[in-house]
Amino acid sequence: MTVTSFRLQNDLAEILDQKAKELDRSKAWIINEALRAYFQQQNLEKERWLETMDALDSIKDGDLIEGDKVDDWLQSWGSEDEKAPPAP
Repeated sequence: MTVTSFRLQNDLAEILDQKAKELDRSKAWIINEALRAYFQQQNLEKERWLETMDALDSIKDGDLIEGDKVDDWLQSWGSEDEKAPPAP
């Protein structure tokens, strides 16, 4: 484990102190959890952005499915005659 120091704004320091007492956890634990959650959120946003860009590329390449076909497929969900997903 490494030690890192940084400046913390007063309002955040107060909240951190309160939460540490409230949760009966160390400030270091809370900071580590907050950073972990932040990095996970950033990775998720990056993945979503890349998926969006891939989808836009698919549209540019003409890989489209007509709305009627998608609707028919969705309407068949859970029925005995459930259809396979439509392909472009």
